Amino acid sequence: MSNGLDDRPSATMFTVERLVAMARSGEIRIPHFQRDFRWQRPDVVRLFDSIVRGYPVGSLLLWRRPAPKQLIKLGSLDVEAPQMDTARWVVDGQQRIKSLASALIAEASHDTRFSLAYNLKDSEFVPRPPVDEPTTIPLPVIFNLTEILRWFQKYPEALPYVERANEITQTLRQFQIPAYEVIQDDVKVLQDIFDRMNNYGKRLSRAEIFSALFADDEAVTNRLTFDKIAEHLDEDLGFGVVDNDTILSSMLARRGPDVRREIRNEFTDDLPETRKNQPGRAIIDFPDESRDTAYQLGEMAMRRAIAFLQEEAGVPHVSLLPYKHLLVVLTRLFAHHPNPDPRSIRLLRRWFWRAAVVGPEVFKGSTTGAVRFLVFAIKPNDLSGSIQELLKLVSYPETLIPDLRRFRSNEAATKIILCSWWAKLPRSLDDGNPFDREDLSAALLDRLTALDAVKYIVPRHSVPTEYRLWAANRALVPLVEGNGPTIEYTVRRRPLGLSERVWQTVLASHSITSEMIDLLSRNEVVEFLVTRQGALQQQLSDFLEKMCEWKFENTPPLSGLILDDAEEDEYA
Repeated sequence: MSNGLDDRPSATMFTVERLVAMARSGEIRIPHFQRDFRWQRPDVVRLFDSIVRGYPVGSLLLWRRPAPKQLIKLGSLDVEAPQMDTARWVVDGQQRIKSLASALIAEASHDTRFSLAYNLKDSEFVPRPPVDEPTTIPLPVIFNLTEILRWFQKYPEALPYVERANEITQTLRQFQIPAYEVIQDDVKVLQDIFDRMNNYGKRLSRAEIFSALFADDEAVTNRLTFDKIAEHLDEDLGFGVVDNDTILSSMLARRGPDVRREIRNEFTDDLPETRKNQPGRAIIDFPDESRDTAYQLGEMAMRRAIAFLQEEAGVPHVSLLPYKHLLVVLTRLFAHHPNPDPRSIRLLRRWFWRAAVVGPEVFKGSTTGAVRFLVFAIKPNDLSGSIQELLKLVSYPETLIPDLRRFRSNEAATKIILCSWWAKLPRSLDDGNPFDREDLSAALLDRLTALDAVKYIVPRHSVPTEYRLWAANRALVPLVEGNGPTIEYTVRRRPLGLSERVWQTVLASHSITSEMIDLLSRNEVVEFLVTRQGALQQQLSDFLEKMCEWKFENTPPLSGLILDDAEEDEYA
């Protein structure tokens, strides 16, 4: 156990001007164990508003130590940082520093979170207008003495507000933020400080704590992290960005069935000898593997699980995954059973969709209970038995199917509905070609839900209130650049380049018929919605009947039955 800091922290004050200069020069660095940038535009606005009002904005904790030459990213600011003997690593305060640098440095302020301006008339920070307004000055301009002079030369009509602008400029540049600086060679001590500080205030997620505890020396830049795994899964498979907590749970599930175990004891290399075989320690299937091996093999298992979801289960993108804990369960199964036979794949698909329809509520503790029961059902050396146990846990054939009268893209029921639409191979209303996973991935870039891939058919304001949440007024049309939020005009007119036969196929892929088009043409919106809702209801029922196979026997693969017979004969 460490005795703590070698030297007590030294207190100092940094002006915003100095902090921004240090960020631009590469003197500011972010340790691997820091959390991702979480702030959104309102948080950044609140920071600047506090500064001009003279409110405290908290203190910083900086770690003085050497830094390698590297490309660093501070919010939306990219810096080619040189090697330094005494860089300042941010242990606490990165959200504030990144916000200051990204909003006040011109080349970084393109991100909408940081693209801000100060409205001199109303004395408030606002989003930067797309076209210059003389009395609404972009922050990189009002922060720069030379640029603010040029602004008033260019827009003399703003001169009545020059004193207010000068006041804001001086306040922004000279505002002082307290900081504590520590000098310490042992990264574990800084990780301990980081862990304790964040547990006193807003708690970190488990993935953030795990990343902090098992980070390594900053000079090691090619190690896998949860962010890199998420990036690989998105870029290589087009599955979208899986959140870090789901990646952590998946990796933990691969290594042992208790995904809620104490994460500080995960790798024996980091434990004292007296604790490696401590009674009561969680079951670990791979007790001797290193942190790097766990990350690498965890990513491989997740890839197999996602391939199953996309190719066998009909879930093309993470935004259409009804419950993320099902990916955790699948990762454990494919980690221990990487090449299931066709019969096992079919039974696994059956389990997945039954679990999706049943939901986690049937397990004690909701999602937490579901993960516990389902992950513990998977045995490393028994694929057939594991799948049979999984199926027993979700055997509820009378479960109601999702309600199409409530379409919310962030809810599991709606994600199930969207998967049923994807199964019909929806086609482009422009060229008649089926959309593919690449189209969906492009339309949902960095999105948490599938909302951007869904279009209203008729304008929402044209629909009576009681029908506005119905699925019947939506269609899955994943376009990167759509022609607006509705497609009524498009579905009512066949493109010149498509034959009538092909056009009917296109409409059918969205569960739209000629009868429905006639209703739209006569402006009979409610009748259109009722008719299409019935068609979508039947489509969803057929989809779930096919996927869940409630009436089928869960017979194990024939190979498993033969193996059992052979074993009985051997010991008869």
